[in-house]
Amino acid sequence: MGNDPLFLNKIAAAVLSAGLLAMLTGFIASQIYHPQKLEKPAYEIAAGVDAPTTQMASAPSGPGEIGPLLANANTANGEKAAKKCVQCHSFEKGGPNKIGPNLWNVVGAKHAAHEGFSYSGAMQSTPGNWDYDGLNKFLFNPRSYISGTKMTFVGVKSDQERADIIAYLRTLSENPKPMP
Repeated sequence: MGNDPLFLNKIAAAVLSAGLLAMLTGFIASQIYHPQKLEKPAYEIAAGVDAPTTQMASAPSGPGEIGPLLANANTANGEKAAKKCVQCHSFEKGGPNKIGPNLWNVVGAKHAAHEGFSYSGAMQSTPGNWDYDGLNKFLFNPRSYISGTKMTFVGVKSDQERADIIAYLRTLSENPKPMP
């Protein structure tokens, strides 16, 4: 700095050049990504003419009936689909609890009954057992079925995938529960 009399001028030129480059880049980008508006609409809808209606596929509002789906369920597909659950659950007999409880023998078991797992108050206060219908509804949308559950999974929206998973969970028992 001491020997170069133009040192401060060079710094100022670098800052101004960087600002000019940023401004020029912004101008070019606005020309590329903000095209001019059309003078008239590309599609005109004539007044008095019924426009064709399009029915959009909506997200399922609830899980399908599980009984008929289980009749065609594929346990091998269910085992593959359940791989998304292994980060939080174990499936083997005597397996450890993870973020979620071990799922061995879950079909027919009481809610919040797996030893050594700290269930949410909402799960503990849910009466009954994990029957096929309850598993179906819970796997469709856990937080909707048991409001206040600690399970953060968003659910399985595909009816067949859910049925496959439930059929697989049924096999995780020495005495599998009868199908509905």
